[in-house]
Amino acid sequence: MAWSVAKSFSAPAIDFRAIRSKAPLAASFGCASFASSNLWSCSSKTRSKTFASLSASLTDTSKKEAVQTEKAPAALGPYSQAIKANNLLFVSGCLGLIPETGKFISDGVEEQTEQVLKNMGEILKASGASYSSVVKTTIMLADLKDFKKVNDVYAKYFPAPAPARSTYQVAALPLDAKVEIECIAAL
Repeated sequence: MAWSVAKSFSAPAIDFRAIRSKAPLAASFGCASFASSNLWSCSSKTRSKTFASLSASLTDTSKKEAVQTEKAPAALGPYSQAIKANNLLFVSGCLGLIPETGKFISDGVEEQTEQVLKNMGEILKASGASYSSVVKTTIMLADLKDFKKVNDVYAKYFPAPAPARSTYQVAALPLDAKVEIECIAAL
């Protein structure tokens, strides 16, 4: 949970004890901050505008679960194929590698995109999610001129409403891939 306000406001009293039992808590009102039951205040020099903030953090690692499937390529480094946390799934960047061989499906961006999305689908499935669960994707391209080709393949996998998305041209991708895609899904 997180919220913030940058203008003056009048806030009702909050029973932090009730919230504290659910998750670690940090809150800030004006120039005073509360963390659990401790209070810190700031000097009048730093006081500029009214600000309020409330956030909770994931500190219990038992709520963070790694997802791994043999039906998608293994991670190329010290990271997980995906992580489940707080009813969300964070899928690491996927490449167009064939899971059994670790080799690219081809040198073509369309074929690599197709394989990337198949690999992502296997990770989503292993997590109990699907393409329709995806709320955000990030596409990294070796060449932004491939944008339309990637879009044509991508559109076949994501039903309306399509996920929010960012697309970037990057200097290089692992193993000289043409495309890499990562996503976040709701569980």
